Amino acid sequence: MVQKDEAQHLKRGLQNRHIQLIALGGAIGTGLFLGIGPAAVLAGPSVILGYALAGVIAFFIMRQLGEMVVEEPVSGSFSHFAYKYWGTFAGFASGWNYWILYILVSMSELTAIGLYVQFWWPEIPLWASSCFFFVAINALNLSSVKVYGEAEFWFSIVKVVAIIAMIVFGTYLLISGSGGSQATVANLWNDGGFFPKGLLASDGKGGYEGLLAAISLIMFSFGGLELIGITAAEADKPEKTIPKATNQVIYRILIFYVGALVILFALSPWKDITTKSSPFVTVFESLKGFQYTIFGFTINFTSLIANALNLIVLTAALSVYNSCVYSNSRMLYGLAEQGNAPKFLSKLNKNSVPVQAIVVSGLFAAICIIVNKLMPEKALEVLMSLVVSTLIINWLMITVVHFQFKKNKRDAGLPTKFPSFLYPLSNYICLVFLVGILVLMWITGLQLPVALIPIWVFFLFICYLIVKKNKERKA
Repeated sequence: MVQKDEAQHLKRGLQNRHIQLIALGGAIGTGLFLGIGPAAVLAGPSVILGYALAGVIAFFIMRQLGEMVVEEPVSGSFSHFAYKYWGTFAGFASGWNYWILYILVSMSELTAIGLYVQFWWPEIPLWASSCFFFVAINALNLSSVKVYGEAEFWFSIVKVVAIIAMIVFGTYLLISGSGGSQATVANLWNDGGFFPKGLLASDGKGGYEGLLAAISLIMFSFGGLELIGITAAEADKPEKTIPKATNQVIYRILIFYVGALVILFALSPWKDITTKSSPFVTVFESLKGFQYTIFGFTINFTSLIANALNLIVLTAALSVYNSCVYSNSRMLYGLAEQGNAPKFLSKLNKNSVPVQAIVVSGLFAAICIIVNKLMPEKALEVLMSLVVSTLIINWLMITVVHFQFKKNKRDAGLPTKFPSFLYPLSNYICLVFLVGILVLMWITGLQLPVALIPIWVFFLFICYLIVKKNKERKA
């Protein structure tokens, strides 16, 4: 291993095209391809509105983070800003919360990978697929940051092209009538209206349904957008690449989430969507009537596309897990630099890769394999709810820290290069929205992940006191 004084710092090996696609890759994964299933069952077509609203909040958060990152492009950005502008405990808690967030996301994506593999080979257990891809992706990240950036670039290219092709093909099916009688824009309101289950109502089985009941599942989809902040320390010309990538978030949301979902719900009645597999795959597989004959051979395009889409959603999950491995290792590196994690985690190899941080993060993410072995039916649902709780903590801290950041710059009379959108109104909107999500989670039966938040914060505080005392003893 190369010590810090020899390797100096993480290398700026991520180019503009890498940053653009990494940001996009973080937004297109299990939340869109698989998470929409349970959300659609709860709320019907109105989830389209839910994704649009959550997307606006995500954009506000991204602009707040982007303003800070452009001013100070450092490793472990969330933790760094909280540490500098809010306090030492805030920095400690922010960094470790982000790390555990992406450990949970890693576990969710590895679980989803197993579900996608079962589309073709249902006899393969979830844990086996998770184990195989766990080893493969971690091995990839143990190389240089350029290898990670290049892999994520092509992963994301596949996802972008696939979603655009799906939107174009779905639009063709609707306009041409080739999708059959069930494919019609009227599906958006025919079967019980655009809000078939209302905003929030009892489902008669001890649970709740409606748009507000689905909002926590919708939120899961947007975890990953803040990955732009983590790339700052290894981005080439961050003052140019970060603003460009951040501003494109809103367009990605409109095109890849809202646009894709409008087509999805128009192609088939929303009641045909289930929680068992990707709705994108299910809808296209159901359109078996669309065939084309060429040179005497009849091709069932919808069956072909269903298989292709499953390959795409598998690629999407691999992409997000790839980003999880990257972001977790860099956050651990940043925490070690602050003295809030063991010092050995700040060591870099000859390619300036924090190998120990990757290995330690991987060992914790590997718990997913055990979870999938013990509770394969409930694994993804449980992991997704825990992700939402840690994600909300992360976003709340970004918004609050941004307040402190702006006050610091204002008091110093220093203008910023990339001002956030609608400050301070957007900050207040984000705070109200995020707290509202926690209230809704509690009301709709997700008390456990909400109740774990104060317990988790208290645990972090105890760890902080131990680390602080250890630092004082060494000083």
